[in-house]
Amino acid sequence: MNTAAPALFLADSSGLDFLNSIATPIDTPVDWIVDGTGLIAWLRQSQLVPADSLDRVASEATPQALDAVAAQARELREWLRRFVLKYNGHPLTVRNTQELEPVNALLRQDQSFSQLVIGKEGIQLDAQRRWTSAQMLLVPIAEAIARMISEEDFTHIKTCEGHACTLIFADHTRAHGRRWCSMSLCGNRAKVSAHRRRQRAVR
Repeated sequence: MNTAAPALFLADSSGLDFLNSIATPIDTPVDWIVDGTGLIAWLRQSQLVPADSLDRVASEATPQALDAVAAQARELREWLRRFVLKYNGHPLTVRNTQELEPVNALLRQDQSFSQLVIGKEGIQLDAQRRWTSAQMLLVPIAEAIARMISEEDFTHIKTCEGHACTLIFADHTRAHGRRWCSMSLCGNRAKVSAHRRRQRAVR
């Protein structure tokens, strides 16, 4: 299902936010990257690509090219889902770099470079990127995934306990006791449901 509703960024990890670009937060599945237009909208909300660069790629690429990249993004997302569900809840123990190849293959396409720029605080070294094709839109996503894989403690990557919710998040709370994607979504619904069960038990 496609939607114009704002995407969800509740995972406390950009890589997992990408995984959550398809989700069932309230009973009905929602896919924010169902086509090229959806991919552009999701990237704009995620801020993984500078707005001016995103505008340029969107204006220069054909709708067919953008749809093709969106299809690749969905394939990458499903690879990431399998990877995360295989390892979450335990220390990450990847032994074969070939298992990481879907991300590494995209990272090898990067066309980043540095430039000296003059800012408010003087001369600074600024990282920039050549956006030569719509395919390049996948590179910042791959970077977010790579940071998540290399930096997150997979012991604390969890699936939301909400009924039918498919959102996944990194639990960065001090006691690692987070149970819900969001208190305003699943947490409050669970509290209301528990309250109703207690009332029925009393009656």
